[in-house]
Amino acid sequence: MNTGVKIAIGSDHAGFEYKQALANSLPENEVEDFGTYSPDSVDYPDFAHPVASAVESGNADFGILVCGSANGVAITANKHQGIRAAICWNTELAALARQHNNANIVCIPARFISLDMAKEIVSTFLSTEFEGGRHATRVNKMAC
Repeated sequence: MNTGVKIAIGSDHAGFEYKQALANSLPENEVEDFGTYSPDSVDYPDFAHPVASAVESGNADFGILVCGSANGVAITANKHQGIRAAICWNTELAALARQHNNANIVCIPARFISLDMAKEIVSTFLSTEFEGGRHATRVNKMAC
């Protein structure tokens, strides 16, 4: 896994426990936690937008977003021009999101995978490089 990178992390109430555990599993990196800070019900855009803004502005190298299905946080984050947020529920998808799509935010569906799998996904995501080449041409066509 890449070490020494800046990571923005956030979740809604459904992802709170996973967010806490994931943040604590990255001691070699600088992790900025954008909340939520409890399992009380909240609105996921309130946390997805700040994570996406941190990555988009360059204040973070990567982002991690966690919610029940990962759909809400991914849709929200992808509203930002510089963001390529990918929903990943296994390590193969995490690797491909980085290799082929140069994803910069990984979105974890906490209600559908184990915490151990979430940690493996994050590890794979952070340690996989973008392949560039023909994939760069495609990625460069994504922005509106």
